[in-house]
Amino acid sequence: MKGADTIKRNITLLFFLFLIFAVVSCATTGETTSSVTAATTTTPVPFVYDPIEVSAAVLTEERLSFKFFWEAVNGDPDSPGYGMITDRYHCDTGEVGAASIASIGFGLSALLAGVENGWVDREEAEERALGTLQTLQGLQRTHGFFYHFLNMHDGGRSGTSEVSIIDTALLICGAITVGEYFGGEIQTLAVALAESVEWDWYYNETRMCFYMGYSPGSGFSGYWDMYAEQLMVYILAAGSAQYSVGKEAYYHMKDLAARRSYGSSEIFYTSPAGTLFTYQFAHAWFDSARYLDKDGIDWFENSRQASIAAHDYAVAASTSYRTLSDVAWGLTASDGPDGYKGNYGNLPSTGGNYIDGTLAPCGAIGSMPFVPELVIPAINHYASLPRLQSKYGFRDAYNLGLTESALPSVKRPNAAIPEDGWYNPWVIGIDKGIEVLMIENYRSGLIWHYFMQSSLVRRGLTVLEFVPKP
Repeated sequence: MKGADTIKRNITLLFFLFLIFAVVSCATTGETTSSVTAATTTTPVPFVYDPIEVSAAVLTEERLSFKFFWEAVNGDPDSPGYGMITDRYHCDTGEVGAASIASIGFGLSALLAGVENGWVDREEAEERALGTLQTLQGLQRTHGFFYHFLNMHDGGRSGTSEVSIIDTALLICGAITVGEYFGGEIQTLAVALAESVEWDWYYNETRMCFYMGYSPGSGFSGYWDMYAEQLMVYILAAGSAQYSVGKEAYYHMKDLAARRSYGSSEIFYTSPAGTLFTYQFAHAWFDSARYLDKDGIDWFENSRQASIAAHDYAVAASTSYRTLSDVAWGLTASDGPDGYKGNYGNLPSTGGNYIDGTLAPCGAIGSMPFVPELVIPAINHYASLPRLQSKYGFRDAYNLGLTESALPSVKRPNAAIPEDGWYNPWVIGIDKGIEVLMIENYRSGLIWHYFMQSSLVRRGLTVLEFVPKP
């Protein structure tokens, strides 16, 4: 009997030991599974806002540029055009232009800087973001693409505006950013807008290039067959769930693009007119400092080298133009004495860059993350020019005319430059936008953080075979 009892006790003990082992194994397995899941899910990484200290001039320019997006807007919640942000604002008369979808994209992203810096209440910013996305959802689109310019009052097409791929991309970047930041219904609307864009419709498979423009009645025109500001298009298109355009478009662009250097810069991919915004716009959202493509191309470094070349070009040209100097540099698209010119730019370029002494402060400021040691002195210099100031920060551009040593062959505006210089009466939304986002990214990485956690963006980078830097 004792032997039988001993056997029973041993069996019972073994059974309980087995139960304990099973429970522990399940708990351990559950913990392991949770850890793996946490590493692969899209759960947002907590972000602690801890900006670096900057000079008063830098912070003031960011704050006043944000103010443009908060105020130069259709802020009537009962209006069918609620959330439309003007393309430009006249500093002297208060006149506004049509809304621009690029301006809206920058303005949506700027809300993050406004909230985190305490320039606007989070609840107000959230309401603005939600209302704007609701308005956008109801607007006329062509295969998911928006018209470039819209009516401020009802969001309808303005004039003969084209259906724009690049400006739609900038808008989608802004939508994704606020969606990731606020979450909830805003994120749902943002994802829906982003996934509705039919990138493959705007793509020519034979040429392996995106078209540059589309207008009802005349159809497509031009091709993005060079390096320029469209880097973001490749990422968004590759990440699209339904309308994806794969890596062939991106790598074909690289095959077609030219690489050159200027001054003390190293060789980098150059844009047709060397205008500096082409090296900045995509990087306002894409945290290129963290990635390389499969060929080892570093787009952050590419923009850094372009910024160095722009600085050196301005120093060289300062013998002819009073505007330009070691602390006044960065030619980029802007208004000028003879009207708007999209080809104000530096060497190197593939041809077509134009210079007449006109300088837009946003040119240098948009390179803040790339060469802060060159940008901060420029901002301090611009802040010292009384006539360059406005309620929304620096005016779009200025021109101080020629130096005494300028040769007769040096290009100059057709319009006469006043003795005390020409100062643009307008500020322009996309120029204010690149200032806000790039100053904030330099200070905190805020815009980069929220945009880069988007599953669509990460999917796009995977398709393009981008990898984290070692």
